[in-house]
Amino acid sequence: MSPPEQSDDPTSTTSVACAPEDPVGRVDVPAPRSAAPETAQPDTAVPGEAVPGTAAPAAVVTELPAATAAHVGRGGRVVGAVLAVLAVATIAVNLRPGATGVGPLMEPIVAAYGQGPAASGLLTALPCLAFGALGLLAVPISRRLGLTGSIVAAFVLSGVALLLRPGAEVFWLFVALSVLALMGPALGNVLVPAWIKLHGGRRTVGLMTLYSVVLAIGGSAGASLAVPLAGGAADGLRGSLLFWGAVMALPIVVWAVALTRTGHDFPPAPPSAGRAGGPRASLLRSPTAIALTFMFALQSLNAYTQFGMLPQILSDAGISLARAGMLVGVIAGWGLVGGLVMPTVIARAPGLRFVVASFGALTTIGYLGLLLAPTASPLLWACVLGVGGFAFPTAIALLPARTRSPQVTARLSGATQPVGYLLAAIGPILAGVLLDATGSAAVVLWFLAGTGVLLAIAGFRAGLPRIVDDELAG
Repeated sequence: MSPPEQSDDPTSTTSVACAPEDPVGRVDVPAPRSAAPETAQPDTAVPGEAVPGTAAPAAVVTELPAATAAHVGRGGRVVGAVLAVLAVATIAVNLRPGATGVGPLMEPIVAAYGQGPAASGLLTALPCLAFGALGLLAVPISRRLGLTGSIVAAFVLSGVALLLRPGAEVFWLFVALSVLALMGPALGNVLVPAWIKLHGGRRTVGLMTLYSVVLAIGGSAGASLAVPLAGGAADGLRGSLLFWGAVMALPIVVWAVALTRTGHDFPPAPPSAGRAGGPRASLLRSPTAIALTFMFALQSLNAYTQFGMLPQILSDAGISLARAGMLVGVIAGWGLVGGLVMPTVIARAPGLRFVVASFGALTTIGYLGLLLAPTASPLLWACVLGVGGFAFPTAIALLPARTRSPQVTARLSGATQPVGYLLAAIGPILAGVLLDATGSAAVVLWFLAGTGVLLAIAGFRAGLPRIVDDELAG
């Protein structure tokens, strides 16, 4: 197929305009000279690079109506509503259980391999380290395979690793398979928001709400079901770990179907991508991007320390391990409410600085409650920490809400989440060191309470009504 014909007017665009409060923003694609039936560019063209024989950057050219132009892949076919809902729901439910299902089983896992507290700290920090390091590969991989293709490939690897992990004979093989099992979630964290931005069209807010809600369901289910799935059988631990490997087959099938419709669907480069100060400028120029990075880091630090170490802390305070796992599930379960509420709130109210800051304050209050009265009302403190955890669906929803171009969304997600997770890994490691050195859970809780204050500060800045595209162009 020959390259698309370029317009005589280099500034001519077909715009998909949305209301100011709609996080979909505007999608600009070059307008063709004539209404040719075939307008997709060659599969070899890379967004942002020159098409051979032209001076213009490669871009997806389309004459579809504005209502559908925003959610057509390079394959030229629309991702239908039913397929989009199934794709988002099945992928979201599988992004957290591989990580959250380990925490309640931490003691028997570590004991089975004859390891000590250092191994617990490593396994607790592993999701953050993997999400950070592997997440940095998401954008380069998706340039080659497309957003949908990258997710399919990564989840195939993760599913195989989850099925093999329970049979690991030595601890380091268990760790290696755990890292591979986190490959799919690591890429999914970065690419799914960009996929929704690209293919969601006017359904973006609804799909982001679904994503946040089902993500919380998966995280809560992983923690809550870990001990019950293990049961009392001798091989119960193995069965509990195998369960989520079997569940991961579902998104692989759904996304493979989606791949047949989207083709190579990496977002096209905006017209100004090559200009100084344009969307390709360093994200360090954007205060909003920096604030979102620290917000992700501090929220994830708390979440994964809770998943990995809070059951042990509560158990040391006299709460049974099964109940401790359920309380962590309650904390994660509050993400359902946050996932339902926050995307719509963000879409309708551009300025949310005090609301977002309050999540950090509630996080601090929850830890202080566990510190001062751990057994008096643990469910209350779990609920307070759960509402503080609204910071996560808020941060996820802010990615498309604080950007216009799908490519800037992908860049923001591809930098904010991996860097945030790498910074977050400090939390579980430091918490493990503090617990090992002092033997006191109180020291860990004081440390976590302090991170809630920092989360409030970062959330206040991220909640300001600013657009990253504008900050990069300024």
